[in-house]
Amino acid sequence: MRVELLQAWEPDPLEGESDEELISVFNALRQADPDGTRVGRLMRRTLDQLYDGQRTGRYSWEQLHKTERTHFGTLFEINLRREFDDVIDEGSNLDYKIAGVDVDCKFSQRMNAWMIPPEALGHLLVVGYVNDATSEFAFGVVRAAPDHCRIRSNRDAKVQLNQAGRDAVRWLQRPGDLPPNVLLGCDAETLVAIFAPRSGQKRVNELFRQVTGRRIGRNVIATVAQQDDFMKRVRANGGARTALRGEGYIILGGDYEKHRLAARLLGLEVPAAGEMVSARVVMAAEGEPFTAELAGERWRLASSGESAQRVAPDVPFK
Repeated sequence: MRVELLQAWEPDPLEGESDEELISVFNALRQADPDGTRVGRLMRRTLDQLYDGQRTGRYSWEQLHKTERTHFGTLFEINLRREFDDVIDEGSNLDYKIAGVDVDCKFSQRMNAWMIPPEALGHLLVVGYVNDATSEFAFGVVRAAPDHCRIRSNRDAKVQLNQAGRDAVRWLQRPGDLPPNVLLGCDAETLVAIFAPRSGQKRVNELFRQVTGRRIGRNVIATVAQQDDFMKRVRANGGARTALRGEGYIILGGDYEKHRLAARLLGLEVPAAGEMVSARVVMAAEGEPFTAELAGERWRLASSGESAQRVAPDVPFK
């Protein structure tokens, strides 16, 4: 009997929407970024910009000062304009012009807590939210119509969306997939092990020992190395790739198709461009699943406690 798997049905976020300007703005943004990849990456860049991990060693929202947290909204507005300069122009009276429509940009550290100034009332808003701890973000469009806003305002005459306004947000992404910050997923013992060495190279080596099978972004490496030439600490010829091969580790880079393919075959998270994934491998027996041919031989992931049998293969870049 033939069984067909049907794709899960998802409702159209614009279903029932009659606001033509909102529809035009929404579709312009959706066409520019259908799966939310671009917004997710700019959210990641904006967080990392605030953390400034290469100089400070910080990697979490809780480590930021209050004034730095409030600055995220300004950075988000600037970075969104730069990322989508193909569809976002300078606004006449508000932040942006999208599809010929003036649009204001709002970010909130809490979902639905956007503060709307008097000049934006009645206009369209692009609204954003991000949570690094849960690796998710939200990004949508809404009209700040009078019946979408609370009557009460703060001392600056800013108002927030009421329940009707929250329900009226047309979400481009919710929840969106934020590129990961693996340091947030590490327990205290692992973090101590990673940051204990005084040498930046040794810290990077320990990062790839401790965090295996998960995507590691450039900013995480910069935060751990805290050096200008942080990517040099990953490469062969003296970097982590050289230092860890004798222990059975390979480090796969998302900028190389052969590395991405090896990650898929081994059952690892597949790194995106600018990301790395580390794994400890051993020689594979005939017929074992999740194996990859590397340097002319079959390899698989090492089990917990399984010692390295041989030096890890040198995975080609081309």
